[in-house]
Amino acid sequence: MNQERTKALTSLRTAKGQIEGIIKMLEDERYCIDISNQITAAQALLKKANILILKQHIHHCVKDAVKHEGGDEKINEIIDILEKVIRK
Repeated sequence: MNQERTKALTSLRTAKGQIEGIIKMLEDERYCIDISNQITAAQALLKKANILILKQHIHHCVKDAVKHEGGDEKINEIIDILEKVIRK
């Protein structure tokens, strides 16, 4: 597993723990602002993981596709993902 995937996995595992904590906070009827802050933190970890995965994809899959087969499909996949991310 390469460095980007390892870091993404760490971020996802941390986000998973945070989400489990958020669920418990809701069940315990904790203060709404505290819950919202934890949701924001979990979202930041998910975004970080997504960037790391996309970085790995560009450096490996897209780069190889451009060298060997033109890469148009891989480039269009990246554009589609970026459009989704930007719209959020």
